[in-house]
Amino acid sequence: MNLLVMLLKRSDRVFAGVLAVAVVLRVAVMLGYNTAQLFWYDSFTYLDTALHPKPSGAFHPVGYSLFLALFRSVELVVAVQHVMGLGIGVMIYALLRRTGVPGWGAALATVPVLLNPAFLRIEHAILSETLLILLIVGALTAMAARRPVLAGLLIASAGLVRTAAVPLLAVFVLYLIVKRGGRRPLAALVVAGALPLLGYAAWFQQHHGRFALSNADGVSLWARTMTFADCAKIKPSPDVARLCPNGTVVDAASEYVWAPDAALARLGGDRFGHNQLARRFAVQAITSQPLDYVADVARDATLPWSLRPVAHPRRVPHLTDLPVGSWGLPTEHGLIGKVRKEYDSSITGLASVAPYDKVFEVWKYPYLLHGPLFLIMLLVSLLRPSLPAAVAFLLYLGPIAAMDFDHRYMLPAVPFACLAGAIALHHLAGHVTRLRAGATTVSTARAAGETRVVEDALRR
Repeated sequence: MNLLVMLLKRSDRVFAGVLAVAVVLRVAVMLGYNTAQLFWYDSFTYLDTALHPKPSGAFHPVGYSLFLALFRSVELVVAVQHVMGLGIGVMIYALLRRTGVPGWGAALATVPVLLNPAFLRIEHAILSETLLILLIVGALTAMAARRPVLAGLLIASAGLVRTAAVPLLAVFVLYLIVKRGGRRPLAALVVAGALPLLGYAAWFQQHHGRFALSNADGVSLWARTMTFADCAKIKPSPDVARLCPNGTVVDAASEYVWAPDAALARLGGDRFGHNQLARRFAVQAITSQPLDYVADVARDATLPWSLRPVAHPRRVPHLTDLPVGSWGLPTEHGLIGKVRKEYDSSITGLASVAPYDKVFEVWKYPYLLHGPLFLIMLLVSLLRPSLPAAVAFLLYLGPIAAMDFDHRYMLPAVPFACLAGAIALHHLAGHVTRLRAGATTVSTARAAGETRVVEDALRR
């Protein structure tokens, strides 16, 4: 009811129009594809863990799989995720209106989230990004409402969906300290955020013998170093030296995790079983070659700023359009038959459906409003440091520093860059208005003073 009242207000009609288009696009996507999109190997791993909940020893914590366990239909999952995508846009708009941003400006800030095909495709896939974004936007909303316990729980939940979100708890804590939010809210935030993560780490230890959230942090960082590591400079011990570059070259750092001829694969056994050794190598490489590490991270961070999408890694298509065609499932993945039997028997390859897919050919979202606009909003957000700005930078640079750039991994940062950029622009506009008002007041006072001088002279 409150949403309906808000949208009926004259100042909110621009957003009502944006939201209406967003709804139409999501209905078109649901009708225009025969099923949800499943990606190797993430989607099948998520679905398998939903059926057999346990902490993963690789990249994926259990959070998104617990969400999937609520359903037994991939089509129902993506339908819910499309609704979640709309909810993300509404919450961003409400947060901006709460800070005083005019309706038209707040509505424009939601366009990259509500109307961008990249978000439509992520919502329509068995991937964790939509849930991750919703939880973090919810945490920001809870902080704005001064509900630190809820904010802490939501951040912890986000960390159990994607471990890249775990450092956000420290960001939220630092925000409360800087804002002098008080000891009780600070303690509530810390306890509510830390307890679920500690509980998961204890559960992880029962299965993998290590008190942690993942067994992939060392492997990821090792892959990151493969683009610059020089063992002549690192001088590792013999056991660590087994992970030195061996001449295998791939097109992206993340590809070293899977490359069959890379040093990690040649150790034999489970890749993630070598996580501790990989971490030792990565730490030595970064401390021995810090400038090379920073340079490679900075280079990868510029990839989305180009005027045209850059495929990185090359085997992964960019997500900035709604494709028409059909795509089969990867035949080599052993989990396909298992999840089809145990989770959803209708799981199949993705195909567009006529005539609804005509919308995909018509709806062209300019790439300038994807990567380049993201850069602009990030830079603008620096004019007014804020909690959303810190969230955006962490979600953007964190995965690149930890492993690699991927267009998919960049998406969670986009809503927060838009949110932070809109807040900064509103603050800048208010500052300019105040300066102009002050200048006008001074000019008026000066003119009034000169008039009095003339009148006094005439009286004399």
